[in-house]
Amino acid sequence: MTTELLAVFGLGMVGLWEGIPLGFVLHLPPLVTGLVSGLGSTAATLIVLLLGEGVRARLARRGAQDGREKRERWIDRAWRSYGVVGFSLLAPGLIGAPLGVATGLLLGAPARRLVPWLIVGIAVWTVILTTAGAYGAAGIRAVVAS
Repeated sequence: MTTELLAVFGLGMVGLWEGIPLGFVLHLPPLVTGLVSGLGSTAATLIVLLLGEGVRARLARRGAQDGREKRERWIDRAWRSYGVVGFSLLAPGLIGAPLGVATGLLLGAPARRLVPWLIVGIAVWTVILTTAGAYGAAGIRAVVAS
């Protein structure tokens, strides 16, 4: 069982869309699957945050040296429309929390505001995906059994 938990945790670090399905494939209980995958995603988010501050500073210096005019990217428009909170709630489900924290830092979000909302987003997406997976697995078992 330890190997399965570590595998779900490890894939949860990549993203919830990877960790949660693996938990169901390995026949782990839904609560365990969601909890371990969510913890993996949270751990990866915090690791990227710790490593990301220095990277953000270097990229900001490099961007300041680049005198070319930048065209507006879709992520910039989304950032202005939804802000840190909206971005942080959507990121774990759409692009993954680790990439979400890296993107948020690059866009200039303060870490003390970004991370708590990302953790809330991880929890929300974990509940949504685990619930969907549990009902989907139950439906498949019912069809196969009949």
